[in-house]
Amino acid sequence: MMIPRLVIAGTSSNVGKTTVMVGLVRALRARGLRVAVFKCGPDYLDPTYHVRAAGTPSHNLDGWMMGREAVLSTFTQASEGADIALIEGVMGLFDGTSPTSEEGSTAEIAKWLQAPVLLVCDAGGMARSIAPLAKGFSTFDAELQISGLICNRIGSRGHLELLRKATGGVPPVVGGLPKEAVLAFADRHLGLHSADRVTVPEDVFVAWGNRVSEWCDVEGILALARDAPDLADIPAMERLVGAGARCRIGLAFDEAFHFYYDDNLRRLESLGAELVRFSPIHEAHLPEVDGLYFGGGYPEVHAEVLSRNQSMRKEVASFAASHGPIYGECGGLMYLSHGIRTLDGTLHAMVGLIPGEAEMTDRLQALGYVEVETQNATMFGQPGLRFRGHQFRYSDFRLQAEVERVYRVRRRRVGEVLREGYRVGNTLASYVHAHWASNPLVAQGFVHACTDYARRPQ
Repeated sequence: MMIPRLVIAGTSSNVGKTTVMVGLVRALRARGLRVAVFKCGPDYLDPTYHVRAAGTPSHNLDGWMMGREAVLSTFTQASEGADIALIEGVMGLFDGTSPTSEEGSTAEIAKWLQAPVLLVCDAGGMARSIAPLAKGFSTFDAELQISGLICNRIGSRGHLELLRKATGGVPPVVGGLPKEAVLAFADRHLGLHSADRVTVPEDVFVAWGNRVSEWCDVEGILALARDAPDLADIPAMERLVGAGARCRIGLAFDEAFHFYYDDNLRRLESLGAELVRFSPIHEAHLPEVDGLYFGGGYPEVHAEVLSRNQSMRKEVASFAASHGPIYGECGGLMYLSHGIRTLDGTLHAMVGLIPGEAEMTDRLQALGYVEVETQNATMFGQPGLRFRGHQFRYSDFRLQAEVERVYRVRRRRVGEVLREGYRVGNTLASYVHAHWASNPLVAQGFVHACTDYARRPQ
């Protein structure tokens, strides 16, 4: 497979990778090119900017959660028909799950994809010091091809030219972007705001596309991408069940729930599930479905309106009472609980399936990769299923009664083990954001559970 490709990496977090990514996507589209977009790591928010910029889905590529084969498979499938693929990195180029290895890093993904790297740095207030920074990143790993440098937050064209001379062309400075606070993307407690059209007007995307066209050598960047070698063919994602499996899964999707891995959703569809989007905020009734999937998001921000929608809450509870399969992740757990207590101390009633309340705090409660092993039979299958995921939350869950906990969760960084994964009837909810590429049997089990429910005697 031959697909021109570039990894947009950073010297650290918060240097403007997403800004460069968005602007470059728009600049390439203005030249009539079809752009496939990807995000390294477990991030849900940056991909919403990719989708707005490219007009196509953005796919996560996570080395630790997915593994090499799944990363390559996802990349090749999602790049089909595109003229170029751009992959935004996570944190700094070499930052990952370990301080001494490349595991889980952008560098690891770049090597697996044999992709040239376009390095982004914050050059504000910097002059000749750009040279050792550029040289250090270029020579740190001889197996990595750092092909160009983007200098972000520069002061002027004169400043950009000074930086270009300072590096001596190793790697070549292929452009820069001026610091423009009025165009900066806003953030909040889980990262950037989602890129909806109210929060981020279309004019901002147009402006960054124009800035990249004006300040960067877009044709030169395109030439770097075209230097990437051919990739070996990767087998397509296999169907894990026969074509007869058919069910409808309701996918909560609105301002409160939108953290989903596109790869997870494609797996459900490949297994015979039809995904039916609905809004727990705006709609009074559930669609006709055989299962419910509540992903993460910002239910705490919309807790009052979610609580006011009593008809939706009652219908979700009624679906659970009929033994319909319900799966919730993080924000989904919060919604399926008895209530969400916001920072002002107000308790907002939720669906009431899981006996506890999610209490918001002003401090991060969990961050990082986790590995899960099921201890009991679940809708996913028999005990002993292992899969990987991550947590990123500012809330803490306060149990109010005993409940079956079917997950053994091991935190990747510190090795701490805890019991989680709350199950009541055929409802399963957890703070873990799971990536099913780590074990495709999980998606298969969920679809089987929904299919069994669809075939129940009426």
